[in-house]
Amino acid sequence: MFPLSDSSITIDFGAVIDVGINMLVSKLFDYCKNRPFKGFIEAVPAYASLTIFYDVIEVRNACIFANTSYAIVENYLTIALDNLNLSEIKEPELIEIPVLYDGEDLAFVAEYNQLSIKDVIQIHAQSTYRVYMIGFLPGFAYLGGMDERIATPRKSNPRTKVPAGSVGIAGKQTGIYPLESPGGWQLIGKTSLSLFDRESASPSLLKAGDLVRFIKIE
Repeated sequence: MFPLSDSSITIDFGAVIDVGINMLVSKLFDYCKNRPFKGFIEAVPAYASLTIFYDVIEVRNACIFANTSYAIVENYLTIALDNLNLSEIKEPELIEIPVLYDGEDLAFVAEYNQLSIKDVIQIHAQSTYRVYMIGFLPGFAYLGGMDERIATPRKSNPRTKVPAGSVGIAGKQTGIYPLESPGGWQLIGKTSLSLFDRESASPSLLKAGDLVRFIKIE
């Protein structure tokens, strides 16, 4: 555990992409949401870490006998870890995403991996992916679990404009652009689903811990 700023703390479980560790992060995230301390603002999960943002003054006023607000939150997280029941991890939600596999970089991904375009599509669509974290853009889900046979590096020169709904590959990950933005992922297809709606009570269609399956459409 370490201070990320004067009003935030990060608990880091290592620089790895691991389902077990990510499930631990998700469980700790749920604990913080359901049992927030006074002064809690927000918890942000990542691949193998969780960052807690808090109101320094409110935390300090709630426990005047502690040395610092940071010490209070650090103690809260220590107790949270001791009380996590990993056997109670809830069943993840499975979300199916229809994809038209016609991306500009589909042929490059196939050539890079010495596969046919048909093989790339089949391999990409047959896996079930885990949402490890949301980042880069609102609603942008980093999906793990992609078959390494279609792993492809990012573009050396990113595009200045990638359409919303574009499905891409970057290294061993795949993901969907929820909004139009610059980006360097290799584009293999697109979906008509809205991944982010700022007017919705739950703006992001996907959340950390969800499972995703791509459905090939014509």
